[in-house]
Amino acid sequence: MTLRAVNKPEEQPVVWGGFPSWSQFSWLYFVSAISVLRGALLFRFGVAGWQIWMLGSVVLLACAAILRQWAHYDLTRDQISVRNGYTGREIESMPLRDMESVTVQQGVIADFFGIGTVLVYARHGDRVLSMRGVRYPEDVKLRIETVAWRHKRAANHHRENS
Repeated sequence: MTLRAVNKPEEQPVVWGGFPSWSQFSWLYFVSAISVLRGALLFRFGVAGWQIWMLGSVVLLACAAILRQWAHYDLTRDQISVRNGYTGREIESMPLRDMESVTVQQGVIADFFGIGTVLVYARHGDRVLSMRGVRYPEDVKLRIETVAWRHKRAANHHRENS
């Protein structure tokens, strides 16, 4: 026998979830590489201050790791949400019944790295839920559209049987 809290809503199972791709922060890796190169040159020629450049590159890499965990994307059978990866607090969400369309934005560099921004547009108003740095954004778009179609179909079926 299992006990459940009466007032606590049941959480939906996550159909898809993820963090922004590591590739999203390639600019930080580039700046970090420049810092390491400069520190190595300073060290090679015996110039003081090379330690700061090396430390700076480590700090930049740590920033990339911290920023990647900042947002977590969840798709359940009922909604899409963006949560803080550290606290779990919901930043933004959209019920699938309010979804109008899904698009993908990719620049040349993002396309090269296989990442993009998935934009979910609401049916009413100008509300847009943005998921940046998503790996395989076309696949994620298709998954969102499929889950939304199933949600709509189940809701229509429920209405017809009521």
